Amino acid sequence: MPKTITSTGEFKELWTMPPNFYVSHEFYRPDFSFPSALEVLEVVRHDEEARVTLLGSDSPAVQTAKTMSFKRAPVEEVATWSFRLAHFNLSRLYDGVLHGFYEQVMIPWRMFLAAQGFTWQRCAPDLFISGPGGSSTYHADQSHGLVWQVEGAKTFHSYVVPDSAVPADSAISGDFTAEDPPPHADEDRQDARMEPGELLWSHFLTPHWVTGESPLSMSVTLSHGGLCHRGRYAERETALRRHWDHHPEQAWLTDLRNTRY
Repeated sequence: MPKTITSTGEFKELWTMPPNFYVSHEFYRPDFSFPSALEVLEVVRHDEEARVTLLGSDSPAVQTAKTMSFKRAPVEEVATWSFRLAHFNLSRLYDGVLHGFYEQVMIPWRMFLAAQGFTWQRCAPDLFISGPGGSSTYHADQSHGLVWQVEGAKTFHSYVVPDSAVPADSAISGDFTAEDPPPHADEDRQDARMEPGELLWSHFLTPHWVTGESPLSMSVTLSHGGLCHRGRYAERETALRRHWDHHPEQAWLTDLRNTRY
């Protein structure tokens, strides 16, 4: 069970290195009323930047048919399919289904971080929706994430000691990314079940995977790159910056986190 932080002091102490931890509403509570996951799915599935993967044990022919009809079938039917959907450019939705999100979530969160002495190079939201049996890949992000479970339930899996599974230097390349995690001992795994409204801090470059625990699940992750507190980066981001010292041509490439989910 991950630790739960309740104060800025705990956050400043624990944000630099794994394992992941829950964030209590005493520390921070986002203030935004989302439309239902079904309403958001109806809008987002038509957006050209939505990334959809059909899952499950259907035959290739059925999977192909579902993929082709994902935008056309009744949304109530689509919600019963096993799928995962990710969207990494929510600014496209600020004038519509997520109207008010920027003003009510992103601005206050950035002001909150700045007041604690943090700076960053990127701070942007990502959206995830999954149907029954929906799960993510096994991957690591080049970002810190404040994971906000909005509707439904899921379990966020990582490791108590991520270096024992994937050292930071190996996580940079992402070569270990797979549909499923490798075999591991239960005691090495950290399982964070998330119900609606709960928040979890996911550390930079930590291998993880997410499993859906409800018929329909929706979450938003506030993703941070270059997060720094008074000149200090997290330990696993420091490894990435050392890598950039030797490969400066890679430092400004498009963030690879979007391709691994």
